[in-house]
Amino acid sequence: MTGLALAAGTAFLGAASAEAADKTLTIYTYESFTADWGPGAKVKAAFEKTCGCTVNYVSVTDGVALLSRLKLEGAGTKADLVLGLDTNLVQEAKDTGLFAPHGIDTSGLKVPGDFKDDVFVPYDYGHFAVVYDTQTLKNPPTSLKELVDGDPAQKIVIEDPRTSTPGLGLLLWVKSVYGDKAPEAWGKLKGRVLTVTPGWSEAYGLFTKGEAPMVLSYTTSPAYHMIEEKTDRYQAADFSEGHYIQVEVAGLTKSSQNADLAREFLKFMGTPGFQDTIPTNNWMMPVAATSEPLPDAFNKLVVPAKTFLMSPQDVAKNRKAWIDEWLVATSSN
Repeated sequence: MTGLALAAGTAFLGAASAEAADKTLTIYTYESFTADWGPGAKVKAAFEKTCGCTVNYVSVTDGVALLSRLKLEGAGTKADLVLGLDTNLVQEAKDTGLFAPHGIDTSGLKVPGDFKDDVFVPYDYGHFAVVYDTQTLKNPPTSLKELVDGDPAQKIVIEDPRTSTPGLGLLLWVKSVYGDKAPEAWGKLKGRVLTVTPGWSEAYGLFTKGEAPMVLSYTTSPAYHMIEEKTDRYQAADFSEGHYIQVEVAGLTKSSQNADLAREFLKFMGTPGFQDTIPTNNWMMPVAATSEPLPDAFNKLVVPAKTFLMSPQDVAKNRKAWIDEWLVATSSN
């Protein structure tokens, strides 16, 4: 190679590298993912080491709020990726026409129920649960029925199904167990509800401050307290009917100017660089191999006797009607 050709080649490679470094991957996600204790910072650092790019997070309260924001922004959204929707929202998200097929191999990802989709890629999962304070609640409910029919003086903090994926999960959990009798169940349960928060972070914060002895969270939440705080104080109630599962997913927007980079991130989600952050930062279950076995605390968690999960199509078809049903049942005297 001549000196001139070598110089030209070096200049080309340098320009290509600079161009990659100039690229910004904008990821819309939820607040707990980007919180100081969440996985966001570690995920960003690990991916930036390999991509020659900058990861920029834009966070909103919760998963349902993500979909609402995307609908408002439409095709003009700045998001390259949306991370934090769940299987209860994927059909409605697809119906917006704002997402593109991911085109990657997801056969190595394992979730209960074997969720697979050509648009959305799963990255973690967890079962919803009522988490309680063992110091203030000696006899926690052992079923959804006991929660609904229990002492109104023992309060619970729940999340709003209009803005929060856990709130929507509870709505679908109640519907799964009670069916057409769900409005009556909500009418009874409302006496135990201290408040309804926009998202999980606010709800869990009120719970740990002692405002209520119970909160809607996940079977994995006690692991946080066992590992980070060295305490067994907070536990998940094991419900005899079973627990509703959440599978969290990420998807690529059609309007992305960095589609190849976004697909690289979706592939990266299935590697230890991402999955290692899930158990002890997002406090959920990984969908692929981690570089180390899960901490022992994860062996002490509730294992649901039964898993509830409605199809995305059923949820998309009925979500508005069921939320309206919840609003009427919880606002009436």
